[in-house]
Amino acid sequence: MRAASVARTLGEVCDFRGGGTPSKKVARYWDGDIPWVSPKDVKSEVVTDSVDHISSEAIQNSATSLIPPGSILVVVRSGILARIVPLAIAGRELTINQDLKALVPKADVDGRYLYYFLQAKMHYLLSRVTTGATVHRIGTGDIRSLQIDVPSIAEQQRIVAILDEAFEGIATAKANAEKNLKSAKSLFDSYLESVFAERGKGWLNTTLGAEVDLLVGFAFKSAKYSDGEDDIFLLRGDNIVQGSLRWDDVKKWPKIDTAAYERYWLREGDVVLAMDRPWVKAGLKHATITADDLPCLLVQRTACLRCKPCLDSRFLLYLVRSAAFIRHILGVQTGIGVPHISGQQIQDFAYACPPVADQGRIAARLDALSVEIQNLESIFQQKIAALDDLKKSLLHHAFSGQL
Repeated sequence: MRAASVARTLGEVCDFRGGGTPSKKVARYWDGDIPWVSPKDVKSEVVTDSVDHISSEAIQNSATSLIPPGSILVVVRSGILARIVPLAIAGRELTINQDLKALVPKADVDGRYLYYFLQAKMHYLLSRVTTGATVHRIGTGDIRSLQIDVPSIAEQQRIVAILDEAFEGIATAKANAEKNLKSAKSLFDSYLESVFAERGKGWLNTTLGAEVDLLVGFAFKSAKYSDGEDDIFLLRGDNIVQGSLRWDDVKKWPKIDTAAYERYWLREGDVVLAMDRPWVKAGLKHATITADDLPCLLVQRTACLRCKPCLDSRFLLYLVRSAAFIRHILGVQTGIGVPHISGQQIQDFAYACPPVADQGRIAARLDALSVEIQNLESIFQQKIAALDDLKKSLLHHAFSGQL
């Protein structure tokens, strides 16, 4: 049974320190070795360094101040608060900008105990977030008023030791699940690569331009976009992600005004590519049109690849997923701010193509392997959700006297 504790507010057990930004006009302020932490630096549980560093003189001439090691850093103003309020522990002496608050625990409060307490209260803090035009804020008053049971330092450290061990095990389980999933995906990618690298009997050199009818979308005027329930979806590059379509930000065109755009109707089995920023960190922006996506019209800067009789549409989908096609796209795209590709560059992709019957068999094998990967990913996501629930449960038990 837990030793007696005293309920107090965070405002009573911590010193709250704000931050600030030294003048950018004084170069010597930014020529020091003291970390100056902003929200972009809060990426892990412990922060020991930052992108920017300032001098002691900068501290004296700005609103920021030195934060001692063991303090808890809370992001209180940032666009990312829409998802989560990041927390971190200061792993060394540092400074912060105005988008963070530092909670410096008093002598009778263990820093990690405070850190875990704030994690346990994260759901409440998120519910109190206020939303502005571009940023989200959590009020310092909401943090100060949180009630915390403060047992003896020895008891706090006992609880911290239990949580440290449990969370280390959870982190290891997550890492193993991620490793197993990554290995499975690598196996699929390796097999996909081998399919297009090892030619079989009857494979012929060709180009995409010879095997598909390529269509680039129309520049539909945004002034005529509509929101009628029966109006027609417009497929833009923003709707294309890695292997699928998302319609959460769909634009529509009036159903009564489609006669002039007959050639831009998409069909089931069409493969579509984003032509602006075609490849991002998550992968190539491509998808296959399904019956559920129809009817829809193709918008400019988006390409539709429609198979000719000698090309299987499922084989085409795996072809554009291949490393060879991605290398081609990355090698020919132009533009720095918004890299883009042209229809001709897509058609210029050269590859070896098997007979259409073999294409179907290859696609079937890849389909089966893809389903296995999707099943593994589903299991992985279930494990992650269960581990996250376990973490929340442990935090709840820790701060309700049940550890």
